Amino acid sequence: MITINTEKCTGCSLCIKNCFARDISLVDGKAVASNKTCLKCGHCIAICPQKAVSTTEYNMNEVKDYDAESFNINADHLLNFIKFRRTIRQFKKQDVEADKLLKIIEAGRFTQTGSNAQNVSYIVVKDNLDALKAMTFDTLSAMGQYALADESASPLIKRYAQMWINMSESYKQDPKQNDSLFFNAPAIILTVSSSPINASLASSNMELMTNALGLGTFFSGFFTRAAEANKAIPQFLGITGTDQIVTCMVIGYPKVKYARTVPRKPATITWK
Repeated sequence: MITINTEKCTGCSLCIKNCFARDISLVDGKAVASNKTCLKCGHCIAICPQKAVSTTEYNMNEVKDYDAESFNINADHLLNFIKFRRTIRQFKKQDVEADKLLKIIEAGRFTQTGSNAQNVSYIVVKDNLDALKAMTFDTLSAMGQYALADESASPLIKRYAQMWINMSESYKQDPKQNDSLFFNAPAIILTVSSSPINASLASSNMELMTNALGLGTFFSGFFTRAAEANKAIPQFLGITGTDQIVTCMVIGYPKVKYARTVPRKPATITWK
């Protein structure tokens, strides 16, 4: 519930003008929240110059006052940081610290969600990674065999199908040397949600944080396809209801260093 300290409130109306849900009104010169249509977005907390607004639903100790030195990012540096990021599939034999994994998740937790649903959850897999790999490789192999037997499958699907079968067979022969699913990375983070858009937005910020921490990551589409095909995988991970695995971030310390950015196709832009 949003509460407004009337002793601190000066009636400036900034929170009223900024409230998209129109949940705050001015009564006798003071802002009053009805808490009927509130989205719990926190805009009123962020904009109040008197720190008169608070909430009983979240931890107010997380609130930080803005200061340019620690909050601002140079735009050109940020763009270069984005351009320099690389998908990593070579990892050191080094564990990823729990505090770094939690910081990555924090970047996801503070990402915007539609209607402020905050309906993205996270699964970190470390100790049970081998069991999950084995289950996933078996699923990919079965998917591949099914696709190869399907005469209507496209050449691209058949190419992936043969790849999945080969990956699985190689892994069974030597799990340490032939892990072409997670590439022996020490951890994965799964974003789980009933909203693919919200989870994808969170994942984008999480990737930036991963790189900022000196770690590397790639998004495993093969894993998410296997999780869609085999319900035993989400069950193994404790996922229920309408939630689904949206992204799988494979995370570790990079074993490779890049010296420059790469080119990209020109942006397709329509101005109207």
